[in-house]
Amino acid sequence: MSYSFTTTQTRTFTVTHARHMAAKVAADLKRLQRLYGHISDTRIAEFEGEVTELLRQGYLGEVTYGFKRDNKWIEPTLRYTAAELADGGADDDPGRVPAGRDISGAVFGSFLSYSSAWYALTTQQQEAVENQLPLKRGSGTSPAVHNGYFANDKTYSSGGQSLGRASVRSYT
Repeated sequence: MSYSFTTTQTRTFTVTHARHMAAKVAADLKRLQRLYGHISDTRIAEFEGEVTELLRQGYLGEVTYGFKRDNKWIEPTLRYTAAELADGGADDDPGRVPAGRDISGAVFGSFLSYSSAWYALTTQQQEAVENQLPLKRGSGTSPAVHNGYFANDKTYSSGGQSLGRASVRSYT
């Protein structure tokens, strides 16, 4: 005699889950602020609100915050990539933002790209979502990394979704 069974699990990703992960991004940004300046509390709150809303609706692809010199990312720069979790997943504590990097002549910047779900929306639907966000972004292309690469270092997760964090690491 043999037996088989099937289970089905349903997860609902809520604004609470999105806020949990966005708060970790904000904590990383506060650490950047303490170490390097250049980011106001108001701006951090706007970035946190933007990540929360785009995560909640499933439209965040990737967002990068950090310093650029000659329009190229340098240390310290952090990139977050949204993804679905198949089962469980790490939920690391924020932190370990590199200290003591040379940002002379650099400017703070951010670049956001949307998920594939965003591009399935009509222009009117995209505008409606953009009107819900605490800041307005322009269009452009993502800067390259100056003499380095992005290295995955943390994962923030909640409600079956994750944000993988990567930090710029210099070759030298």
